[in-house]
Amino acid sequence: MKSIDRIPTSKIQRASKIVSTGLKVGVNYAKYYGQKLVTDEYQAKQALDSANAEDIYDGLKELKGSALKVAQMLSMEKNILPRAYVEKFSLAQFSVPPLSAPLVKKTFRRYFAKNPDEVFDSFSEQSVNAASIGQVHKATLSEKTFAVKIQYPGVAQSISSDLALLKPIAKKMFNIKGEGSDQYFQEVEYKLIEETDYTRELNQSAQMAEDCRHIPNLRFPSYYPELSCDRILTMDWMYGQHLSQWCQKPFTPEQGQKIGQTLWDFYMYQMHVLRRIHADPHPGNFLIDDQDNLMVIDFGCLKEIPEDFYGPYFELAQKENLQNPEYFERQLYALEILKPEDSPREKEFFYSIFHEMLSLFTRPFHSETFDFSNQEFFDEIGALGQKYANDSALKEMNGNRGSKHFIYINRTFFGLYNLMFDLKAKDVEINNFKKYTQGAPAQQAVLV
Repeated sequence: MKSIDRIPTSKIQRASKIVSTGLKVGVNYAKYYGQKLVTDEYQAKQALDSANAEDIYDGLKELKGSALKVAQMLSMEKNILPRAYVEKFSLAQFSVPPLSAPLVKKTFRRYFAKNPDEVFDSFSEQSVNAASIGQVHKATLSEKTFAVKIQYPGVAQSISSDLALLKPIAKKMFNIKGEGSDQYFQEVEYKLIEETDYTRELNQSAQMAEDCRHIPNLRFPSYYPELSCDRILTMDWMYGQHLSQWCQKPFTPEQGQKIGQTLWDFYMYQMHVLRRIHADPHPGNFLIDDQDNLMVIDFGCLKEIPEDFYGPYFELAQKENLQNPEYFERQLYALEILKPEDSPREKEFFYSIFHEMLSLFTRPFHSETFDFSNQEFFDEIGALGQKYANDSALKEMNGNRGSKHFIYINRTFFGLYNLMFDLKAKDVEINNFKKYTQGAPAQQAVLV
């Protein structure tokens, strides 16, 4: 893949690119409205999705940073977004043009006052992986092998302005109303700012590794502060295959089950014991070694789970609470899904929507074990997502519902469910994580 020698860093340069992308989307919609009049609406919508996905991704991949990160986040919504978006945006996980060698050297000189080969015994000029916020190079020093993550220039400084410019495009594509939507964009902005602070990532990565190291079949790299800074992060090179690559090759049910149970235990332990989670569960953040151990290599995005959200969120995961209308309604208010100012029609409408959604989405928690290889379960999720995406009544209302914490918690569960499906994990023990809570570093109440 051809490398790039520069990234637009000024507000004017980035604004021009985003605006031009928005104009292309506008043209695509104009074509769509015209095509609806002369052809099948389904075909017209497919053409619209394909054109938008192509134009948006092509525009964002040149900018990198928060703009491309949003595309990566959206690619995980494979049961909700049209397939064209998922396929194109998923490229942001692995396949974006890397920085050229001169630009990498320039970045090193800025932060270390040295070229990479003066810091390490050897340093690969070509990146081994380029994603939305940074790219990874392989390096050696004193017989140790490292993964060195280098952040793209200007990414941290452009987050706020990029998201401000992306808002109109997002609102148009996903029917987001203006009223009440700012808290969601602010939550995304806040987490993206955190992700660009590699010193923060180093500290929270080391802490999470320490807190979860006792969970069997789970491995973490060590991190090296003396070889890291705000924009460069150095960790152990971990030998293995990305989870998505591993899943594309034949594997036994026993292998899928082992890795799937490990992945599930890791997330439930974080969720219920630590109350902070790895909130970026896309395949590029996990490796599998030749012993079928799961390796977690990126903790840039962690989400703290406040108690006033955790309580009602997981209480609604329990079947008996879903079957108690009065209790269910109280928790909807606690989670800001229902609002005091709602009309009777709005109250009935959103009560019904979320009851249907949660009854399906929380199904894994309604039994001791769950089969994540069940295609029917994921087809139901996809069908439900499409049902409400096309709901004319929903489009008429302000659908900005729920606490801001839903953004990353729901994203985590969607990503986790999809990874579990890829692993074909069949008999996953839902509360197996409780085995590992004795002597936990931050013991909390666990899900019963």
